[in-house]
Amino acid sequence: MSEGMGPAPADARTAEVWRSFGARLRQWRRRAGLTQAQVGARVGYDHTAISKLEHGSRRTPLPLARRLDELFSADGELLAACEAAEEQERAGGERGAPATVRRGPLPGEPAGGALLAMLPPGTVLPARLPAYGLVCPVHDRAGCSVPVLTDVIALHTAFCALGPDTRSHPALDNDTVHALTALLAVCLRADEERAWPGATAVVERTLHAMLRWMALPAAPYQRQLAPLAAEYAQSAGCLRLLWGRNGTAMAWLDRSLLWAAMAGHVGTQVAALGDMSTLARLEGDGPSALAYGGAIGQAAAGRPWAAAMSDLYQARGHAVRGDAARTLKHIDRARSQMDRAGERDETEAPWLSVASVRLRVESGAAGALRDLAAATGDPRFALRAVEAARTALGLLPPGMHSARMLFLARMADAHACAGDPAAAQAVAGPVLDTTEVNPSTLLGQELRGLHARLAARSGSGPETDDFVRRLAAAIR
Repeated sequence: MSEGMGPAPADARTAEVWRSFGARLRQWRRRAGLTQAQVGARVGYDHTAISKLEHGSRRTPLPLARRLDELFSADGELLAACEAAEEQERAGGERGAPATVRRGPLPGEPAGGALLAMLPPGTVLPARLPAYGLVCPVHDRAGCSVPVLTDVIALHTAFCALGPDTRSHPALDNDTVHALTALLAVCLRADEERAWPGATAVVERTLHAMLRWMALPAAPYQRQLAPLAAEYAQSAGCLRLLWGRNGTAMAWLDRSLLWAAMAGHVGTQVAALGDMSTLARLEGDGPSALAYGGAIGQAAAGRPWAAAMSDLYQARGHAVRGDAARTLKHIDRARSQMDRAGERDETEAPWLSVASVRLRVESGAAGALRDLAAATGDPRFALRAVEAARTALGLLPPGMHSARMLFLARMADAHACAGDPAAAQAVAGPVLDTTEVNPSTLLGQELRGLHARLAARSGSGPETDDFVRRLAAAIR
């Protein structure tokens, strides 16, 4: 993950500039009593990236320097040192990466086209905000009306038409903000109900327009757009994650953290850090998964809902390592925190209602217990995973097809870990019957684990063997 963190220049004179900055960064970190891993978790980077910055082998992008300055309460010293390093590098002949690279490229903008053609058939906008866990950045939970679809398309087209060289910039009116918020709600709902890959294209196209608006000099757009841009970037990262595009997912999630901090939106920060923890776990980076999970509690200290999420992600990180004691400890703590969730929590994170806090806790517990059973071979954990998955399924509201299929696959895998292939087949059968499986998605990965466990029991019977062949066809 980077944000313009290119390699330091090869020539000695300009490379020394970044080594000098790195030494100063190391002094501030040690003064704060933090490890490289702790610093990385708090600013959204792996500890190896912090090590490279301190050794001067990587440039430090200004947005990251600003976050580090705030983390260490350096009163602008680190930020000023980074700006001076960039200036000295330019004065030294600009032999490093061009300015556009130092700013950090984000995933390429999708091809254009009429928005109406990009939306799923039969799109219906919410009449009012909040909707689907999204609140209006202007009116918050007080609520507001959404323009009709034809007006939303026109407002979105005008918003995306702003070019980087535009001299006179239109006002960012409330109707445009309402339209963009409602459009994001439509994309998220459509993807959840139908696993609609087109949602990513619409969200990222809008995000690239937001990048242009927020880069306008001496304009108020950063403050106006930061809350919504953070939501869009987190959603883009989550969508990329769900479809198995991990590299670009992390790029968007990193940008979401930056904008969420700018807007003071704790809920979006927690959502982004949670997705980062999931990405790290899927990549086999257990320490980073744990660090991101722990960072949730630091970003939202004193919030029961955030403490529950933090414990869940840490439980999953410990589970894949087979650490039963720590896994169970974090699950128990998450459930305890869940019982303390209330109205304040829903206000700070509208995507969480009190009911869905429990839903997320039980689904996360099911995943952690299943992972623990797979790592230890203990069927008792698998049976507990089955019960947690069953509870999560009972809490799912109607229409959440993608989540339902994911939970069913997880429950089936738990049955397989418990040594009950017949139950696994009975639970997973509807998934294969009603869903087109993309092998790179999270659902595909869940089914891949189920296939591995059932295939290891080959010879259990002709029905199981036939089902294993169906699974193999679905995930390849």
